[in-house]
This record gives sequence, structure tokens and C-alpha cells, in this order.
Amino acid sequence: MAGKLTFTMIKPRAVKDNHIGEILKMINEAGFVIKAMKFTKLSVDQASAFYVVHQGKPFYEKLVEFMSSGPIVAALLEKENAVEDFRQLIGATNPENAAEGTVRKLYATSMTENAVHGSDSDENAMIEADFFFSKTERF
Repeated sequence: MAGKLTFTMIKPRAVKDNHIGEILKMINEAGFVIKAMKFTKLSVDQASAFYVVHQGKPFYEKLVEFMSSGPIVAALLEKENAVEDFRQLIGATNPENAAEGTVRKLYATSMTENAVHGSDSDENAMIEADFFFSKTERF
């Protein structure tokens, strides 16, 4: 059974390019309810820990550098079938392969700077949410 929660981050380039409002509007219009949200900046250590699953891959160091380069918006989202529906909304990791009208097609500048992170499973959504939000920060 699909879960009702997923996690996202609006990445530093999309924040720098002032796309927070447009992306949040797309999230709301797609029927997601924001259950927690914060504007923050990851340290290198935090970005390394968050993306540890990719450690050793060729893109890992560049990803950590990018994700710690500026502020991000982290959010916990609620909707039936949340993970799958959100991944449809954001599109493929590589914006060149993303469907028209998806977040990444509209706002990503490259595969590395792909505008948003979206959880890839119900289990990872909870792990990622716990990384950013205490239970008292969720509504």
C-alpha cells in the first residue's frame, strides 16, 4: 500500500533563481498538503550525511558541494500515493528527459542542479523527513 507522505527539497539553484513560490504553487495545485517546511542551509557534513547512499559514485562529491552551496527549502508533503504522485510531478532527474510541465523541466538547469529532490520510496520518505524534522515540527 502506498504511503501518504513524501519528502522534498527545493535545491539551491532553484532557490537562488527565485523559483520557491512557483514550485510550492505546483505542489499545492497537485493536491499535496504541506505538513512541515523549513528554509535552511546544509553544511557539507549534513549534505554528505543526507546523500550517503550515493557515496562512492562519480557524482557524489559534486552533489554534496552543490547541496551545501546555498539555502534550500525542505518540506514534508501529504497526499494519497504521495511518493509516486510527487515523482510524476517533478519529472525525470535529467531535465532533458523530464516530461513537459514537470518541475524539473521548468526549473532545472542540469542533471546535477535539477531543482528539487523527491523521495524514491515510502521508507526513504520517512528517513529523509526524520533527517530534517522533529515530530513536533510536523502538523
